[in-house]
Amino acid sequence: MIRNGERPLKSWKSILAVFVVSLGVPLYFVIQDKSLIWSIVLALWVAAVLAGGYVVISRRQEHEKQILLRSFEEAAIRTLNHHRHDWMNDLQILYGYIRLGKIDKAVECVERIKERMNQESKISKLGIPSLVFFLQSFRTNGSNLELEIAVDQDMQLDKLSPRDGADLATVIMQTIRAYQYSGKVSCGETRKLLLGLRQNGPEIIVCFEVEGAVGDPELLKEQIYNVVQGKKMKAEQLHPSQASFELHVPCEL
Repeated sequence: MIRNGERPLKSWKSILAVFVVSLGVPLYFVIQDKSLIWSIVLALWVAAVLAGGYVVISRRQEHEKQILLRSFEEAAIRTLNHHRHDWMNDLQILYGYIRLGKIDKAVECVERIKERMNQESKISKLGIPSLVFFLQSFRTNGSNLELEIAVDQDMQLDKLSPRDGADLATVIMQTIRAYQYSGKVSCGETRKLLLGLRQNGPEIIVCFEVEGAVGDPELLKEQIYNVVQGKKMKAEQLHPSQASFELHVPCEL
């Protein structure tokens, strides 16, 4: 079966190849004839090939952009549906407690909802869209790694330089993926990873603490150190026998 978008890409490559090969016709006559007319024809032909190549490349880039946009839209829809499902579950539980007259349980349920809303609000205000989207949508990916996030009040990363912010987002996402694929669990089981972000003087501290097996701790350590290599931050293992790490990011918010 031909994948979506595969046939157009192949056809564009074929058209571009035909354009390039067709240059041989006027080029042959220029070499053989050495006439001004064929030189002009060759120049016009080259211009046509360049224009055609530009059109083909532009269409390909637009096609790839549309595919990427569609994937983001689908991920956003999955995230919204997942959050809607969570809110419906919470409301059903709360409604059940109210009907049974268990006011103390209802109050506890409301407090849990408020706490989660507070945390999600902090995440949405981090200021790096790619990181916010990744963290908000991670739970919808069917991963066996449960991600819990603790963010300090008023933590905003948009005051970092664009490059430092992009580097930090990339490091956090790649580190989470390293934890995600570092351990094997039985069917139906999950591991828990706590991600914490806090300000400590001139540094941002990003903490990763995992509950559950992580496979090869040394391999995980090597992967995390490789992720931060060449960036304005350093990774520190909290304890030699534990797969918990901190990232120290210099900044002044």
